[in-house]
Amino acid sequence: MSETLPRVVIIGGGFGGLRTAQHLKNIPAAVTLIDRSNHHLFQPLLYQVATAALSPADIAAPIRGVLRKLPNCEILLAEGTGVDTVKQEVYFENRALAYDYLVLATGARHSYFGKDDWEKFAPGLKTIQDATAIRQNILIAFEKAEMEPDSEIRKHYLNFVIVGGGPTGVEMAGSIAELASVALAADFKHIDPTAAQITLIEAGPRILAGFPEVLSENAKRSLERLGVNVITGARVGHIDENGVMIGEKRIFAKTIIWAAGVVASPAGRWLHTDTDRVGRVIVEPNLSLPGHANVFVIGDTALVKDEEGKPLPGVAPVAMQEGVYVANLISNRIKAAQQKKTPPVENPFRYRNKGNLATIGRSSAIADIGKFKLSGFIAWFTWLFVHIFYLIGFRNRLVVIIQWAWSYFTFQRGARLITMDENAKARTNRPQPSEIDNRPRSAARSI
Repeated sequence: MSETLPRVVIIGGGFGGLRTAQHLKNIPAAVTLIDRSNHHLFQPLLYQVATAALSPADIAAPIRGVLRKLPNCEILLAEGTGVDTVKQEVYFENRALAYDYLVLATGARHSYFGKDDWEKFAPGLKTIQDATAIRQNILIAFEKAEMEPDSEIRKHYLNFVIVGGGPTGVEMAGSIAELASVALAADFKHIDPTAAQITLIEAGPRILAGFPEVLSENAKRSLERLGVNVITGARVGHIDENGVMIGEKRIFAKTIIWAAGVVASPAGRWLHTDTDRVGRVIVEPNLSLPGHANVFVIGDTALVKDEEGKPLPGVAPVAMQEGVYVANLISNRIKAAQQKKTPPVENPFRYRNKGNLATIGRSSAIADIGKFKLSGFIAWFTWLFVHIFYLIGFRNRLVVIIQWAWSYFTFQRGARLITMDENAKARTNRPQPSEIDNRPRSAARSI
């Protein structure tokens, strides 16, 4: 790549960053994509890794492999640490890289609303590492219950709490319920996995608030048919190693999963610019940074509003459409500069909402697609098709189809592996008697 070419630097290899790079394939520019992971992750299916339905490699693809046909693109495995918009440099691994155009697609992370100490008791789901750790916690809970002689402690191992009633929380709750009631039902001698109690807690008045109310109610009924206890209008006040507190009520559980909130990456601090309350950068209508027309922020890192003034959701289609838009805009500018012409007028970014989907369990989902409000098997089949279509790489699509078909007809899950390190073993040791004896017995029996 010639050093005289304009350099486009993209930080983040998620949906937005990857789509930006792919659409810069044929422009005369040197493109550099920086990511701290060597793989692109299909996050919408992370919950299936966390519940042993799929393996990590089924929903991830090496970034170098995905972009190998882009002759003008290099990939750097590093973590971005800062940006200097005056010098036009990005910083990573004690190095600096100059840019002509910068695209920040650094995503989001878990938010515990100021209660960061809850994270060690209630992990969130954003990475493959998160998913495999949660899968391990879930499977270990059943194994510990199998060996536990104390009936009260055994119940706590078989209690699972998911905090947050958005798509991730709903999908996790439904998948854990099916894992317990179907895949593991006949695998143990001393416990009945179907007796597992799954509780989904949502602070708002209903789950799946981003969907029409009729679909939200359908989803709730589907979860309840799976045996999930859905609690709405309840805010978690405390989380520890023994469970969660809702007001004065304690729900004892050894496995807690956080799906209640996210906060944007530190990109807003790097840029020294205005952000909203969750750290999303407030951008111009063309997704550029105010005062810096050659710096763009997309995906979960950016605050972009729809025509009604509502923030766009942090979902893959939004990031992908933003990536294509920014790539086309940069391409037009570079071509105009080379031809010594005035760049074409840049229309504001407009998101084309093709619908929202969420799956609840086996053959059950909801779909909000324009005028169509679907639920049940038809919605589930639509969800299946859409997720297969967006999976990157033919191998991934083929493997996932085979895995889902096998699971559907055999009622089994093939990714039930426990691979603990010593620290993980220490965290899953049986509670000492004092942890139980110091609790009021009335509380210990209330779920």
